[in-house]
Parts: sequence; C-alpha cells; structure tokens
Amino acid sequence: MLSITDLSVHYGPVQALSHVSLDVPRGEVTAVIGANGAGKSTLMRTLAGLVRPESGSASLDGKVLTGHRAEDVVRMGVALVPEGRSTVPELTVDENLRLGGLWRSKADRAATHAEVFDMFPVLGDRRKLRADTLSGGERQQLAIGRALMCDPQCLLLDEPSLGLAPLIVTQILELVKRLASEVNIAVLLVEQNAVTALRVAHTAVVLNLGQVVMSGTASDIASHEELRHAYLGC
Repeated sequence: MLSITDLSVHYGPVQALSHVSLDVPRGEVTAVIGANGAGKSTLMRTLAGLVRPESGSASLDGKVLTGHRAEDVVRMGVALVPEGRSTVPELTVDENLRLGGLWRSKADRAATHAEVFDMFPVLGDRRKLRADTLSGGERQQLAIGRALMCDPQCLLLDEPSLGLAPLIVTQILELVKRLASEVNIAVLLVEQNAVTALRVAHTAVVLNLGQVVMSGTASDIASHEELRHAYLGC
C-alpha cells in the first residue's frame, strides 16, 4: 500500500499541497480529481521524488519514500507516467521499453518485456516501429509499458487521457483498472476527465487548492450533487 500522511509542499510563498493524507491500496485504482491548479501534478511529482515536501511523508509497504532521490524512489518500487506521454519519438517501441528498468538484470528485463507485450499486444505488433509513428493511444500504452519495465509496486499516472479521443480514453483507463487487479499493484490516477476516472476507480479524493476536500468510494463521490457541479461538469 502507498500511504501519504500530512504532506505539504510550498513553491516559494505559494502552498501547492496542504496536509494531504490518503492511502492507495494494492490491486485498486485510486483517483485524484480537481480543477486546474488544485495540486494534482505536484502530488505526483512529490511522490516520485521530483519535489521535496516541506512536511509530511509518503511510504510504500512501510518503506519511507520522501527524502529520497527520484532514481532511488524508482528502485523502491514507484514509477511515474508523467503528463504528455513521455516516450522518445526517435526510438522504436522495443528501444523505449528497454529504457525502463536499465538498472535491472538482463533476465528480469526480458521477463517483464514479455509481460508488457502480453498486456499490450499492439506494442508487440509494432515493436520495431518508431514511437512517433504510433497513434496517441498506442503511445500512451507505450509510456505505461515503459513504466512497468521498472517492475513497480505502485504506478503513478498523471493525466493519461490528455489529448486522446473519448473512446481511446475509456480503453486506456479500463486497461489501467485491469493492470491494477492482475498485477496487484497500487495505482494512483490523476485525471482531468473526472467522470471516466471515477468509473474505473475504487476510491477517490477531491483536491481543491492543495487540500483534500472529500474522500471516499468513487461511486459516493460521483453521486455527490455539489461535487458533480463543481468538478464533474454535470
């Protein structure tokens, strides 16, 4: 389980996160929703070791993550798929995947490589093609696959639906839900498309100006009238 306790982050005089606490169980998707500027991406970057918190902590299965460098956080079992489908366009699908988990043994990388192709068959079909020839949905699958090459116990997904057609968004998030269940990893999903995110998530939190204003089951949050108007646009 990923446990976040009382996490606060400042950017100069601006408080981006204020005493944020939540748990992300294994085998489930936990969604973080909120308006632009709510602190969602700051939360993800802090958990990945890219931003140092002012106070509070995060731990994975009892191992404290906060205070460690980003590369060490990856080795501790946390992988971030940042906003914008971070693939290297000039490299092939195979080469992009090999970039993930370079620190792992050759045998371990080969085993995970095969598992990624089992989970995302379209990547196996296009393994020799450059990443810039893939569709948006295929590039997002590649970005997630590369993160899985690190053999994470917790996957952080920051806006995976950005720029994708609604049908592709649904397919990607259903893949994420299946991934959490089948591989038994904790998935923390930051998503602007709140309605779709809540359909695949088990639990969710709502951030507003860096603070958790509500948490609970995804179905409870989706049915909350005030939240629907404020964050779900319905």
